[in-house]
Amino acid sequence: MAAGRPMRAVWENELGGLTFEVGVDSDRFFVKWAPAGSGVDLAEETVRLSWAVAFTPVPRLLDQGADDAGSWLVTAPLRGESAVADRWKAEPRTAVIAIGEGLRALHEALPVAPCPFSWTAEDRFADARRRAAQGRIDVPQWDPAHQPFGIEGALELLADIPPSDRLVVCHGDSCAPNTLLSEDGRWSGHVDLGRLGVADRWADLAVAAWSTEWNYGPGWDGLLLDAYGVRPDPDRIRYYRLLWDLGP
Repeated sequence: MAAGRPMRAVWENELGGLTFEVGVDSDRFFVKWAPAGSGVDLAEETVRLSWAVAFTPVPRLLDQGADDAGSWLVTAPLRGESAVADRWKAEPRTAVIAIGEGLRALHEALPVAPCPFSWTAEDRFADARRRAAQGRIDVPQWDPAHQPFGIEGALELLADIPPSDRLVVCHGDSCAPNTLLSEDGRWSGHVDLGRLGVADRWADLAVAAWSTEWNYGPGWDGLLLDAYGVRPDPDRIRYYRLLWDLGP
């Protein structure tokens, strides 16, 4: 794909997936690759990007494919850089405000009624039960606060699904790295939409606020919620963070 163009690796996730920037200036594009057996199906992100691009700034799909080694998708670049780039880690207040404002804009831009994808707590809980029965949930990877519950205890807690506060089309992986910021410190787009779907907005909010601690240190979650324009909801935050730990 690079065909002699300059290229550099820009991201590696915990499942071994890689993202490369290829080319320069007007010739630039990105290639995202997921290894076979990783549990990541980039075909799902492909259809979500193709739907969402009409409503909000997300990568425009250029190509996709798969072979025995893995799957890939090729996208056009978006303006800006990740909210966890060195510059924005040094300016956490700016980054956190942009993430909150960007998430609100995403939720307001994507239309719920025609969205063909679901990320509801009911669907995710059913999937967690299936994977638990198959022995595919890894408790040591959970947040330390959740580990004492064990799988059965966590499933029992998650069976009590809170009523929806507001249904939106959720990003599905609203962690800080997936918001892009422009030079002026405002949000400019979102990436990694493989789980995008209709759900309670707290499914995104709980994890976005949580990720500020992972990426910038403690004390920023309230600012993110302020920037989004919502008061903390401790019950829904607890629920969706536990559900996140059981997720694929």
